[in-house]
Amino acid sequence: MTNKEIAVLFLKTVGMGAVDKGFSAFVSSDFIHHNQYFKGDRQSLIDAMKQDHQNNPNQAITPQQVFADKDKIVVHSLVEKVDMQIAVVHIFRFSEDKIVELWDLGQVIEENSPNQHGLF
Repeated sequence: MTNKEIAVLFLKTVGMGAVDKGFSAFVSSDFIHHNQYFKGDRQSLIDAMKQDHQNNPNQAITPQQVFADKDKIVVHSLVEKVDMQIAVVHIFRFSEDKIVELWDLGQVIEENSPNQHGLF
């Protein structure tokens, strides 16, 4: 499996609630992340993802674009929740076929945006 395929499968797995499964299969034990709302360690992000799934589960995650550059993969996705849609960019850094570092940026999609091109 390529790093691009791993990144997409990871997002679909954890994003639909199978957080432990996704982390055990695809993420290095020395993983770090850069989400400003949680401590930067692996377990803090696992706990946050589980809590989010319990309180506000995703209805779907649809990657729109996936880019690769050396050890980094960028996935631009549409995340659908009951009450909103979000454009999300995840940047992954890989080492030995495992995710070792993650950045994520999201933007709620406005229903009445004046931009006719949308976020995708």
